This record gives sequence, C-alpha cells and structure tokens, in this order.
Amino acid sequence: MTIVTLAQRPDLAVATFAIPYPPGSPRFMEGNLAGSLARGPRVARRWPHLVVALLDGDRPIARGVMVAYRSDRDDRAALPDLGWDQTATWAAEDALDDIAPDTACALEIAVHPERHGHGDSTVVLNAMREAVGAAGLETLVIPVRPPDKATKPMQPMHEYAGQTRADGLPADRWLRTHVRAGGRIETIASCSMTVQAPLAQWRHWTGLPFDSDGPVAVEGALAPVLTSTAHNIGVYVEANVWITHTPA
Repeated sequence: MTIVTLAQRPDLAVATFAIPYPPGSPRFMEGNLAGSLARGPRVARRWPHLVVALLDGDRPIARGVMVAYRSDRDDRAALPDLGWDQTATWAAEDALDDIAPDTACALEIAVHPERHGHGDSTVVLNAMREAVGAAGLETLVIPVRPPDKATKPMQPMHEYAGQTRADGLPADRWLRTHVRAGGRIETIASCSMTVQAPLAQWRHWTGLPFDSDGPVAVEGALAPVLTSTAHNIGVYVEANVWITHTPA
C-alpha cells in the first residue's frame, strides 16, 4: 500500500474519484448545491496537492479530499455554523479571487466498500495531515459526518456527539477514529449541509410518499427532512461535528 497525492499522480484522478460510496448511501446528498463547487474534476484541477489516494498496487482504494481557503479574516469564523457548505463556498470564492489560503478543510474520506474494516480511513487521515503540512497550511479542519447518527435522526447532534464510552472516547465509531488519530472535537456545525427540493424530487430520491407536513425520517439521513405540502418543499439541514487536526 502506498499513498500519493494527485499532484504526484494526476493520471489517477479519474480512478480516485471513481471509488464508490457504500451501498445504501443517501441519494439526496447529490442535491447539495455547495457540493457542486467541489466536484471531483474541479478539486483535482485546483487542489491536486490536497487530494490523497491510498493505492493497492496502482489501484486507488481510498481517497481523502480537501480544499483550501483563508480563515484569518474578520468576516469569517474559524469554525462556522454552516460547516461543509460554508467552507466549500469560501474555498471556491478564494480560488476565484486568487486569495492565498491558510486553512485546509477536509470534505470527505471515502474507502472502497470491499476494504471496510481494514483501517484504511486512518491511513488516509494521517496522509491528509501530512499533505496539509507539506502545503504550508496552518490548520486542518473537518466538519465530520458520523454516519451511524442516521440510526438516531431525531436526536440532536450535540447530544449524540457528546456520548462517550467508559474509556472516555466518543461512543460513535467515526468520531472515535478521529480522536484516536489526534483530532480534537471542537463544536457542532449546526447547519453544515443543506438540501432543499420540491417534494417530487424527494420522492424520486427516497421512494417515500412525502404526502404530509412535518419531519420525515429518511434512510441514511442524520436528521429529519422538514416538509410542507402547501409549499411543495422539503428541506434537509444536517449538523456535523467540527474536529481540528494539527498538520504533520
């Protein structure tokens, strides 16, 4: 197993971003508008040094994707409530405006489904810290999406993330992975990722009727979708957990 960045191996960009998500991953996430600013080909062109790939031979089996922006500004919070959406937008703005970054934000870590349980995510996370250090950036921040939270969509994220085991580590396995790797849980990004769409689109994504008002639990969602039949809209607002890592 070896680790490379796409700056070192640009020929692997397509294969790296082709690593599939786990079966059953929520389709509605494709409706996140800020995510269109950080599509794979765009990130590979603008921040290839911040995309790491774990290789088995010459085949990418896991990836870590980051973008960069400037957080040391009076009009920007270090850890914004809008989390994923905000940092993806800031990175796009700064890239367009040629503003030098000081912070890296990890947007995802993806491991090929056939490799789950092998510890690849920790290897990728450590490689991301090294890539941030090599880029001369001061901080790595991550709006972490703990997927097991989907089993408790009605529980507020601050309650879920605050649960610990007898050894003091987070009860959630993905938060625990970050803490074991040296990450520090900071706060909750209460409105980190938003998807809004007409109810017909939600029916297409989920197969659910969406024929009544109020919260709707959707498979894979960390929070309920808030719906209004009168206004023909469903809005999903996902909280994430801000974790900081020190660049290596």
